[in-house]
Amino acid sequence: MIGDNRTATHRTRPRPSPASTTADSTKEKSRRQGVRGPHHQRRLGGPIRWTFLSLLLIGSLVYYNWGLGKREEEQLVKRSVTPLPMPKLMDLPQFGGYHKESLYWGTYWPHVYLGIRARTSQSLIFGMMWLGIKNGQYYLRHVCQESDELSTYGWVEHNGRDYGRQVLRDNGFHNETNFLKQMGEDSGFGGDWTVRIDVDSEVSSNVEESPMHLFFYVADESGESLTMNNQESYRHGTTLLASGSRVDVGTWQLHLHSLDSVQVHTAGYKSPHMHNLTELVQATLDLNAQRTGLVQLPDIKESYSNIMVYQISVELPAKVDLVFLSGVESGSSRIPERVTSLTGNELTRQLRERQKAFEEKYDRLFDKQKTEKEEKAVGKAAIGNLLGGIGYFYGQSKIAIPKGLALKNGEKSISYWPAELYTAVPSRSFFPRGFLWDEGFHQLLIWRWDVDICRDIIGHWLDLLNIDGWIPREQILGAEALSKVPEEAVAQDPSNGNPPTLLLALRDLSGALYSKEFSKEEAERISTFLERAYARLDAWFQWFNTTQSGKHEGTFYWHGRDDSTRQELNPQTLTSGLDDYPRASHPNDEERHVDLRCWMLLASNCMHSIQQMLGINHNSLKDYALMSKQLSEFDVLNKMHLDEKSGAYFDFGYHTEKVMLRWHEFRENEVVRQEFLRETLEQPQLRLVPHIGYVSFFPFMMGIIPAESWVLEKQLDLISNRSILWTDYGLQQYLPYWRGAIWINMNYMILSSLHHYSQVDGPYKERAGGLYEELRSNLIRNIVRNYHETGFLWENYDQENKGKGKGYS
Repeated sequence: MIGDNRTATHRTRPRPSPASTTADSTKEKSRRQGVRGPHHQRRLGGPIRWTFLSLLLIGSLVYYNWGLGKREEEQLVKRSVTPLPMPKLMDLPQFGGYHKESLYWGTYWPHVYLGIRARTSQSLIFGMMWLGIKNGQYYLRHVCQESDELSTYGWVEHNGRDYGRQVLRDNGFHNETNFLKQMGEDSGFGGDWTVRIDVDSEVSSNVEESPMHLFFYVADESGESLTMNNQESYRHGTTLLASGSRVDVGTWQLHLHSLDSVQVHTAGYKSPHMHNLTELVQATLDLNAQRTGLVQLPDIKESYSNIMVYQISVELPAKVDLVFLSGVESGSSRIPERVTSLTGNELTRQLRERQKAFEEKYDRLFDKQKTEKEEKAVGKAAIGNLLGGIGYFYGQSKIAIPKGLALKNGEKSISYWPAELYTAVPSRSFFPRGFLWDEGFHQLLIWRWDVDICRDIIGHWLDLLNIDGWIPREQILGAEALSKVPEEAVAQDPSNGNPPTLLLALRDLSGALYSKEFSKEEAERISTFLERAYARLDAWFQWFNTTQSGKHEGTFYWHGRDDSTRQELNPQTLTSGLDDYPRASHPNDEERHVDLRCWMLLASNCMHSIQQMLGINHNSLKDYALMSKQLSEFDVLNKMHLDEKSGAYFDFGYHTEKVMLRWHEFRENEVVRQEFLRETLEQPQLRLVPHIGYVSFFPFMMGIIPAESWVLEKQLDLISNRSILWTDYGLQQYLPYWRGAIWINMNYMILSSLHHYSQVDGPYKERAGGLYEELRSNLIRNIVRNYHETGFLWENYDQENKGKGKGYS
């Protein structure tokens, strides 16, 4: 309870003496008989006045305490949106200068099929649309969405910086988009870049086809008006489409180049909104089609337009190059040369060079064993999609008000401070925004490809810590991100956490630094980064250690489970990342979650390693060493979580297996409604929760089990048991949301641990190595097959449907 919760105590009342009792009875008798003294009016006024003053005093105290409580409530709410008062990682010099400029422009608008923006809050935005056909009608393709039914889309190559190649296939059309950026002597801040759109038909036909309608737009988020070229017609060659001026890049120009016959039509809009561009253009096309019967933009623009859309109609096949030049001086003789260097044959040459460099780097880092062509194509697409899906976001997260509290304006949420986030995204179509749980897994690949980008991303995430050491687990920043999320799911609860997966990458990064895998310059930058990151990581760790701790010392559980709901068979644990993994049936503070215990061990190990490696002399040095030692104690872990019969690790809490969902009828004002509610058929008891799943192997994943322990043999038995986890496609999870699903992140962690135990001397070394090779082969074979059959990489794979990909691509 927030505020003054002290209860008033009654003073002990003294027992009256016989004399006082007699005197009081005499006074009472006189009062009843109407005896009046000379000061009767004044004596009657005394008690009334004191009663009034007492009531006034009590009222003042109540109001004061109420006000004090409200102030404490407001301070609590404001605290959740107060930044951690420590130096920001992104203020380090290593993230300025050339690093900042080299990453300024990129494909940082991942929720659209092609979107280019700068890493600034008010950017120029460029994007592509095209007209597709569905059920005999034209529809704009712009935002990545499953309902468009593209047979494939995604970056087959992308280096995260200045090159990318994407393939899109839509109803018989093949669309390849290439992105290339260069930093020239004449360029403004961030350099120049170009997009090549190469379209063709995949259907061979002698019948004359209708033209392909492409749309390319430029929009200024700041609302500044853009200048559109007045040239009315364009056939082939090069032309200036638009221009403008900004503080960051100076005077800029957008040029169109094509040797094919093209027609260009335009429209200009004045709007502060960028998330509804599809609807804006679609409405214009529909209206003009009704007026003229033509599927084309009307060649008109609103006054002070900050959005320019160009319809580029071409006969297939066709190539169109769109060039952005920054820092353009009026009348500069270098403009034609700069355009030429980014178009036509010169662009083709540079794209080949970048493609070759990408392949060589991929082979050096990830394909040392020279895999088959089909496997290599999928590997390149995996890293390409990951890097091409990196986005830049700016806005304010919504933070939920704690239950029982309320703001004066009645709002149920409060805004975080304005913040930027540079991050990879789990899915361009369904989840085109930052997720804390996913980002650590993303960085396991990214740091190996480009350690500077990795540090940049992790730095942005750690700069989001509030004063308590909490990070919102889902980053819904800006109107575009908000448009993808139901309103009821927007606000983040500051009492709920998420697995600190970023520490997986930081652990590997620290290990690589220790083993001298980086150049001297890289090592210095990483060390400086970790030194500043340490204080923020410490605050993050302390948040977990205080808010997610259990009732007993050394125990932890994911807070935030609903202990009153009857609408779920087993209350979900969204904060764990394993949403509906069955925990104790009746949540309370007696719970112990084995996965969180393992995450805390990872965190304490990581923090202690950073301290030792960098020689950080901090008060928590001994604390991390001690906690790491305590959480590594195998006997204590087994006493808390091990089921000796099965060899599996389980959660602990008040639990019963005898729960079920049944329909219940309720009658209200002659209206009958039904609800599917949980019934508990047996009193829950404190016990291990007997469900074998991914959580059962977290001690194995973290390498806690000694290589010579009989428990390791039991774990290997469970992993290879076809009636529990093992399938021909990977390790499955048999639970509801995860039922029959083969989740790649969990498979990766188990696979990594199998490799670890195959390298450590012990009686189970060879068996661990054999399972590693077989599981790795099963996973790769199934992922490769699905990619070539469906055109996508999937979130998980369905064992019950022959390993078919499902979830979100």
